[in-house]
Amino acid sequence: MKLNKCFKHAFNMVLHSKLRSWLTITGIVIGVAAVIAIVSIGDGMQQTLNAQLNSLGGDIVTITAGAERGGNMFGMRGGGGGGAQATTKEIVLGRSDLQALKGIPDIALIDTNIRESVNISYLGKTGKVSVTGVDQKVWSQITTTTIQTGRMLDSADQNVIVIGGNLASSYFSQPVGINKMVTINGNAFRVVGILSDQTTSVYMPIQMAYQVMPDKTNGIYDTFVVKIRDQNQLDFVITEIQNKLMIARHVTQNTMDFSVTSRKEMQQARAATMSSMSNFLLAIAAVSLIVGSIGIANTMFTSVLEKTKEIGIMKAIGARNPDILLIFLFNAGFIGLVGGVIGIILGTILSGFLPALMGGGLPMARGGTIVTLNSIIMALSVSVTVGILAGLIPAYQASKLRPVDALRYE
Repeated sequence: MKLNKCFKHAFNMVLHSKLRSWLTITGIVIGVAAVIAIVSIGDGMQQTLNAQLNSLGGDIVTITAGAERGGNMFGMRGGGGGGAQATTKEIVLGRSDLQALKGIPDIALIDTNIRESVNISYLGKTGKVSVTGVDQKVWSQITTTTIQTGRMLDSADQNVIVIGGNLASSYFSQPVGINKMVTINGNAFRVVGILSDQTTSVYMPIQMAYQVMPDKTNGIYDTFVVKIRDQNQLDFVITEIQNKLMIARHVTQNTMDFSVTSRKEMQQARAATMSSMSNFLLAIAAVSLIVGSIGIANTMFTSVLEKTKEIGIMKAIGARNPDILLIFLFNAGFIGLVGGVIGIILGTILSGFLPALMGGGLPMARGGTIVTLNSIIMALSVSVTVGILAGLIPAYQASKLRPVDALRYE
C-alpha cells in the first residue's frame, strides 16, 4: 500500500470519529499551550535576568566590616573568623584600609560609603529613608544605576542629592522634581538627579553625609565599593584584596574581620535559582502532555477495536502488517499534530495575557513573556512525538491481527 493511501485512511479515521478525536486533541492542546506559555515565561524571565545581571556589574567588589555578616548574606567570600567575633571592639573600616586598597594596581576605582536611615521632609510631609554617603568623584563611574532625570553627583557638589525613582514619584503626597529642596535631619538639600529605579534611596557627597549622620565618624566607612580593571581577573583580585587587608588589619585567615563579596557570585546564584524555577514550571506543563498522551492511547485502542473487521478486510485484499501499522501511527501523529498547532496558537495568546493576570509585582510578570521559534518547534515536535509514541502499542496490535480472527470479530 502506498504511503499516501495510508495517510488518507488515517485522515478518514479522524474525520469519522470527530467527537472522540477532538476530545483527544483537546488534551494535547492543553498540554502544548501550557508548555508554550510556561516556556515563554521562562524566556521572558531569562531576558530580564540577563539585563539585570549585566547592570549589576561583574567587575564590582564590595568590602564590608564584619566577616559573619558578609558571609551569611550571600554565602560568599570572607570566611568565618571566630576570634574576630569574640571581641567586643567595634569592627570598622578606616583610612588605613583605604590606603591598603589603593596600593593594589588591579583596582581601578574605590568608592567609600557610609549609610544610615534618616528623617526626610518635603512640603510638610516627613518620612524615614536610607541615605548613602558616597565619594562623588568616582560614584558615577561605579554605580550600575542609571539617571532618569537630571545628573549624577559631581566632584564639586556639596548640598545636593540624587534620589531613587520611587522617592521622587510616589513617596510624598506630591512628586519631587529636579532642583526641589528637601530637608534631611534639619539640613536643606537640592535634588539634582532622579534614578531610573524603584527605590526610596538618597545619595549625597560623603562629607555632607557625615554632617547629617551624627553616629558616623569622619574617616570611618561602612563599605568600600571597588571596581576592578579586568573582570576576568576577579578571583585573583579578590584574593589580593584579602591578603592586603589582612596585613593592614593584622588578622589571619581564621580571624578575618571583614568580608569581600562579588556581584558575579550573586549573578550565578540568581541565574541558578531562575533556571530551577523554569525547570519546575516546565515539569508541571509536562504533566498535561502525559495526560494528553494517555488520551491518545485510549483513542487508538478504541479505534483498533472499532476497525478490527476493516483491518481483516484490508489484510484479506493484500494489506501488509507495516501498512496497518503506518495507518494507525499516522492517525496518532495527526492527532498530535493538530493538537500541537492549536496548542501553540492558544499558548501564544495565553502568554500575552499572563503578565497582566499575574500582576506586576511578580518578577516573571515584570519580565514579560517571549515566544521564540525554538519553543514553537520544540512544542510541535513533542506533540507529534507524544502522539506517535502513544499510538505505537495500539498500532502494533492492529498490525498483528490475523485476517481470519479480524473478519470473525463482532
